[in-house]
Amino acid sequence: MTILPSALFLPDHLQLPESDGTFVKNFQEHPQSLLLTDSIAPHLQRLHPDGQYCIGQDSGIYWRLPTPPEPLYRGAESPDWFFVPGVPPNLKGQFRRSYVLWQEIVSPLIVLEFVSGSGEEERDRTPFRGKFWVYEQAIRVPFYSIYEVEKASVEVYHLVEGQYALLAPNERSHFPIGPMAVELGLWQGTYQNVELPWLRWWDLEGNLLLTGDERAAQKEALLVQERERAEREQARAEQERERAERERERAEQLAARLRELGIDPS
Repeated sequence: MTILPSALFLPDHLQLPESDGTFVKNFQEHPQSLLLTDSIAPHLQRLHPDGQYCIGQDSGIYWRLPTPPEPLYRGAESPDWFFVPGVPPNLKGQFRRSYVLWQEIVSPLIVLEFVSGSGEEERDRTPFRGKFWVYEQAIRVPFYSIYEVEKASVEVYHLVEGQYALLAPNERSHFPIGPMAVELGLWQGTYQNVELPWLRWWDLEGNLLLTGDERAAQKEALLVQERERAEREQARAEQERERAERERERAEQLAARLRELGIDPS
């Protein structure tokens, strides 16, 4: 039996650095990642009832061994958000410190980058160094999205025959991600007390995938509507009962009057 060299010599996620020491670039990035994860979680649970998938947020994806003497060839990228289907949520019972391709084998299905500067870094096609090149040629991610909050814009690229092709939005200005059965697009609204054109998910029918708070608020609104409907039905039933009572009283008064006149009411 042949033993792969990687199983013997290459480091795993516990031996590689889990951080490059850089700060998150702005206050919007963390809530944006939470919004994406929170809203798509129930959908992914239905799509993967076996629970075999994982989500990374500002976590490293190692595609080659890092080479400390050559800092520009670090061998890893840290997307702001990415999704991998068909892998366990934990690795051998341990939380992942990073996603190591020679250990995991399966590439992410989609990576999302949130632009804080000019966007040049996210579109850099320099071999072995540029993010665009690494996602396209090294990691080979099927879908790559670049989100620029300041410009209220989003681009989605699809890997076709080894090259990224820019996707066109559909009639809802969303980008369908077929394998995930969702659409990606911009939503103008307030999340965590900040109004922005947030990056969000919809289902393929154009229904917004809601966060836990939104689902709870929707459920509460439906309960209020149901309670108000029940109260209206109760009020109508009471009005009908009172009407029937008045009709009965009038009928009894008429019968009594007829009897006074010597007429049999029946």
